[in-house]
Amino acid sequence: MATFISHSPAETEALGESWGRTAECGLVIGLSGDLGAGKTQFVKGLARGLRTTSRVHSPTFTLVNEYSGGRLKLFHLDLYRLETREQIIAAGLEEFLRPDGVAVIEWSERWFGSEHPASRSRTSNTETNVRRVQFEVLNEMERRITYEDSGA
Repeated sequence: MATFISHSPAETEALGESWGRTAECGLVIGLSGDLGAGKTQFVKGLARGLRTTSRVHSPTFTLVNEYSGGRLKLFHLDLYRLETREQIIAAGLEEFLRPDGVAVIEWSERWFGSEHPASRSRTSNTETNVRRVQFEVLNEMERRITYEDSGA
């Protein structure tokens, strides 16, 4: 597991941007952390790294925002309003475990649980390449961002 300490929103965006520049089709990034921890800020940087020109905002009320026109499509999911795995499946979101591009899932612990997801999704039998990312607020400006990959 790797750790990155961000000292500003700009550094959080820069981390996302660097991941976006190297992301491969099919990557799923699961984000966990409190409100205001920097998850959406990170996604803004990821979109920039994918060369997406659209304005990125949290899809809290729509569940999924899709951004195309970049190097890869970006699917930005927000599970804040869904409380159980069953609700997530009923919403038809399983397709985003094998995205035609990159899928970023805010509040991913609601889908994968609190433990690190195995290389197989717990909601389907397909291989899923997941990067699990935890955002922890250290103080007003600093965030500890820990991450680990699993899957194919």
